[in-house]
Amino acid sequence: MLESQAVIGDTDMLQAMQQEALRLAGKALDDFEAVDSTEIARFIKKEFDRSYGPGWQCIVGTDFGSFVTHHSGCFIYFGIGNLAILLFNGGAVGAAPQGATGEQARRGGKGSKYLG
Repeated sequence: MLESQAVIGDTDMLQAMQQEALRLAGKALDDFEAVDSTEIARFIKKEFDRSYGPGWQCIVGTDFGSFVTHHSGCFIYFGIGNLAILLFNGGAVGAAPQGATGEQARRGGKGSKYLG
């Protein structure tokens, strides 16, 4: 499976949730063409919404920048092949317990290093 080729750049998720993100990314890459990043992102987002509740956001591509606020324990950034995948739950700002958010800046894509 493709998830065995994943390289995690940064995460604050529990191990089981990380493994689920990698598994779903591998399944999405089996089901969709790698160039169809929107469908890959949609698939991962909807599955995480179903499993872990609403508010998940997923960005997939070969070249993107980001700066996001997320709930604690709800962030992963990883690469599979030439695709970078950013998955996080930002939800409503007031929905997280106080102190349970973090900010992460990332640049994803071909030839980039995982920056933190």
